[in-house]
Amino acid sequence: MASAITNATKVALTRPSNERLMALRQLQCSIFSTTFNPTSARTGAKYLKGRMRGPSMVDYYPKTMSFRDINRLYPGLDLVDEDEEQRVLDLMARKARGKGPPPKAKKAGEGRRAAKKKR
Repeated sequence: MASAITNATKVALTRPSNERLMALRQLQCSIFSTTFNPTSARTGAKYLKGRMRGPSMVDYYPKTMSFRDINRLYPGLDLVDEDEEQRVLDLMARKARGKGPPPKAKKAGEGRRAAKKKR
């Protein structure tokens, strides 16, 4: 009697084969409508299932109006953009000191790099 109980418990405690476990997982996935991914490959399904965020985010914040946009809408106001004026003054001061951008080449092959290669 004791040997029959131990044999029954041994049979009940044995681990199912890998093939059987794989078949069980596949059946689970078909029942619960989930993807069967036995190799655990990264699929990005988590992000593909989610709602698209872009359109709602764009609509959430109003469009920011720049000074230039206001001047275009209301040209009769003659508003002065002090930041732009200061930027232009700074550029002129840099050019006067020789710190401005280098002159552009008129044609291809007349630039500084092309002149260096010919030497």
